[in-house]
Amino acid sequence: MNFTEELKKYREIINNELDKKLPNFDSLQKSVFDSMRYSVFAGGKRIRPILNLKACELVGGNINDSLPFAVALEMIHTYSLIHDDLPAMDNDDYRRGRLTNHKVFGEAVAILAGDGLLNYAFESILGFMIDNNKNDIRYLNAMNNIAKASGVQGMIGGQIVDILAEDKEINKDELEFIHKLKTSALIEASIISGAIVGGADNEEINKLRTYSKALGLSFQIRDDILDKVGDKEKLGKKVGSDEDNNKATFVSVYGIEKSIEMTKKLCNEAIKSLEGFKNKEVVDFFKEMADFFVHREY
Repeated sequence: MNFTEELKKYREIINNELDKKLPNFDSLQKSVFDSMRYSVFAGGKRIRPILNLKACELVGGNINDSLPFAVALEMIHTYSLIHDDLPAMDNDDYRRGRLTNHKVFGEAVAILAGDGLLNYAFESILGFMIDNNKNDIRYLNAMNNIAKASGVQGMIGGQIVDILAEDKEINKDELEFIHKLKTSALIEASIISGAIVGGADNEEINKLRTYSKALGLSFQIRDDILDKVGDKEKLGKKVGSDEDNNKATFVSVYGIEKSIEMTKKLCNEAIKSLEGFKNKEVVDFFKEMADFFVHREY
């Protein structure tokens, strides 16, 4: 298996499905459709939906059954980025090398585009379930995992604690709490929801939960490292924004070297949790993904 080619292959599957699902027709509300599509197709890595599909595949499921969940996860992730970039939040002008949504469409439309993507994510899942008579409880469990990870017990909960912590000293436990909810929760839900749809048993779910928690935290730590020493051109956005906004990060609390060491330890934990899965090719993919999270430059 070639990891880069596999990413490309699944990214194309997801992009094609997103293009089919997202509204794109003339109507009085077309401006919000344009705003939604602008950010969705701004060049994202599609990591969360890819993890969803590969987790489904890992446990022997059909990725077509999980595809609606995968594209919903990308919609939710994109909505969070649109809102994060707003002046009331991180106040960023660029995302993925392009002007942020509110810089192109204005704040009001950007807010509504984010709201639209969040709602449309669940519309898409439910529509798939209704149209295909998918009344198995596992589909509801998968959707529930995504809903919780997106809400006040997940991403939104982490975001509010992060905002309230600006200009304050926080301890290590509070820092980890913020990022387990703000970043790691949706990554975990991406993997677990795919595994649930694929028919994973409890032992497989527990192993993948361990993997995804380690992966999610390493992703955030690497983000903090890149915000300090990353290449603006590769990242497609300004570096140093966390410091400018007086936010506590793993780098500000632990330093660069310790943060790098933590990502390597988390990578090893993630890889160890994959023991026992039989699909070697997909296991190798997940091992490569853990390594990518530690060494990525964008």
